[in-house]
Amino acid sequence: MHTAIREHDELRRDTLRMAIAAAYNAEKAARRPLTDDEVTSVLVREVKTRRESVVAFRAGGREEMAKREEAEIGILSAYLPQQLGEDELRGMVTAAIEQTGAASARDLGKVMAVLSPQTRGRADGKIVSGLVAQELAKRDLAAHDHP
Repeated sequence: MHTAIREHDELRRDTLRMAIAAAYNAEKAARRPLTDDEVTSVLVREVKTRRESVVAFRAGGREEMAKREEAEIGILSAYLPQQLGEDELRGMVTAAIEQTGAASARDLGKVMAVLSPQTRGRADGKIVSGLVAQELAKRDLAAHDHP
């Protein structure tokens, strides 16, 4: 943040101030210092909020605001762990399904319980659950096609 202030980068400065304030508020609510994972969760929540804002601004025809939110997402993303690639995610989904013995869409929760801690801050939860649902649907179809 000090660099952003020195370089007069108002967007970066303001974005980092909001993120620090969110972490501070979470720390006060928890009544203890946050762990690294909890700070990551705060940043993930901030990014998610901004993604939702981008959709809302675009729906309202406010492209300028949507672009600002996207810029803030870019700034915050630099402080998150490296994002997982689709191939890596698919491998993790397959492994989690094998590990849990999931066989149908009803087992999505079991699989997500295993995957969520592994992907937190490294992949969008909606994308992960979508991949799990896809894979479970394939397996469910295969099971019904070949009794």
